[in-house]
This record gives sequence, C-alpha cells and structure tokens, in this order.
Amino acid sequence: MRTATITRKTAETEITVTVALDGSGRYDNQTGVGFFDHMLDQLARHALIDLTVRASGDLHIDDHHTVEDVGITLGQALSRALGDKRGIRRYGDCLLPMDDALVRAALDLSGRPWLAWNLPLPTAKIGSFDTELVREFFQALVTHGGITLHVEALAGINSHHIAEAAFKAVARALRVAIETDPRKADAIPSTKGSL
Repeated sequence: MRTATITRKTAETEITVTVALDGSGRYDNQTGVGFFDHMLDQLARHALIDLTVRASGDLHIDDHHTVEDVGITLGQALSRALGDKRGIRRYGDCLLPMDDALVRAALDLSGRPWLAWNLPLPTAKIGSFDTELVREFFQALVTHGGITLHVEALAGINSHHIAEAAFKAVARALRVAIETDPRKADAIPSTKGSL
C-alpha cells in the first residue's frame, strides 16, 4: 500500500493527514470547517484514496490558515505516498458536470508545481465559507505536492456547484494519474528517468 501520514504544527494550526493511494474512497475528515470537510470527502471518494484529516486551527480568526495548511499537509502526504512515482500513469484529466456547473481539470504529477486557475465563483461565501479559499487550498496542494494543475469552469451559476465540481474533477483526474500503468508498472513515467 502506498500510504503516508504527515503532521504539521504551527502557531496557527495543527494538522495530521493520512492517505492511502490504493484505497476505496473511505474518508474521515474533521477540520472544524463544515463545507471544507464536505469537499475533502468528495476528493477522497472520487479519487478512490482513503483520507483522514484531523485539523485544529485558529478558526476564531477565520478559516484561511486551516484550509491552506490542510492543503500543504495533504500535498506533502501525496508526494510521500507516491515515492519515486514508479509505474504511475502520471497524467489525468476530467470534464465534470454538476447541475449548472461544468469544470475541467487536468494534472501532471511532474514534481513541478503550477496552478492555472480559471474558476470564477459568483458569490463571496458558500454558507460561512469564503469562496476564495477554494483556490488557496489548491495552490497549497500543488505547491507542496509537486503537481501541475489546470482548473477551468466552462459553465456555472451556483458557487456551491462550481466549487464541488472542481474538487470532484481534480479527484477524478488524480485517480487516473496515481493508478498503476499495467504496461509500464516498473518504469518512471519520464524520459528523464525521474520525476
């Protein structure tokens, strides 16, 4: 099993993330931020990774540090669980509809972090959740996971649907990218010989 547990402790947050890449989509996420927990559940379920997140943070200020630091820690856990990335497909993409929303995600587990983001969210809040934190989470994830990620909303009028479609699209793309390629299960998926 490709697994990892990472703990990150700062003056603002304490986060522990456990991932199992060859899981079944089981999740147990408790960050104190309800909408974010729901999005992390979607990420696990649709990537078919097992994910446990425990986070305590300075929510009396706002959700920013907690959401960003979970992204950092999850990115580190994914990177560790992938190891040298031998045998993975490396690339994944998904075009995901959710009611009014249509979101495209494409990613490369290249080791080179990059986020291309075109996901306008019509409202500043989803419930009490700041919609700008969706991008903050993915920026932290790709930076610390060494992932190139492009996310684009092609349609959408409801912020909840657009954000959830983004998490699901990234999850489905990640599922493909981390899977073992049966034709090259013993090879690093790069002409350089390393990722």
